[in-house]
Amino acid sequence: MTMKSLMTGLFGAALLATTAMAADLPRKSAPVAPAFSAVPVFTWTGFYVGAHAGYGFGSTTSTGAGGFNDPDGFVGGAQIGYNHQIDRLVLGLEADLSWTDLNSRGPGIGAGASKADLNYLGTVRARVGFAVDRFMPYVTGGLAYGGSDVSIPGVGSRDTTRIGWTVGGGVEYAFTNNWTARIEGLYVDLEKDNVGTAKVGHEIGIIRAGVNYKF
Repeated sequence: MTMKSLMTGLFGAALLATTAMAADLPRKSAPVAPAFSAVPVFTWTGFYVGAHAGYGFGSTTSTGAGGFNDPDGFVGGAQIGYNHQIDRLVLGLEADLSWTDLNSRGPGIGAGASKADLNYLGTVRARVGFAVDRFMPYVTGGLAYGGSDVSIPGVGSRDTTRIGWTVGGGVEYAFTNNWTARIEGLYVDLEKDNVGTAKVGHEIGIIRAGVNYKF
């Protein structure tokens, strides 16, 4: 074997060995794309509880009892409800109960004056809202009831729960995924009821603010 043939053979063997070693080396893998976490979309769907406070004003309507002055005062209490969101439409049901300081006085002097006090007020209402992400204007309406204590000297007295209706609207904003704040106005009409030979009713406007915790 000539020197040239030997060198050619050794070169070929070295080339084959280098190729085999390169094939056995670990391959560099492609970079892994960073994980992507979608930001959860806020929804109004769910149960909630909350509290409210505000101002009430209105009139005490009567027939056969003389006139009463117009009551106004504090209104405050709690509410519970449920919302269900369909696209941007939010359908809800809410019940609330408020203590009220709405007292009317009529003809007479001192302890002998007529009175018509509304001591508490509650509603059970449907709500329909339009969601713009965390902001929701809404309309509402339904059943209203209130504790009415009426006394008219020489005519009669009655302490009872009056039934009526309510309608209103408001705006609500979710400042976290669980906490919301609202401002709303309601009109409440508690129909006239018999007090002796007279009839007495209550018409009340309410402006109030509230907060809710959504589960």
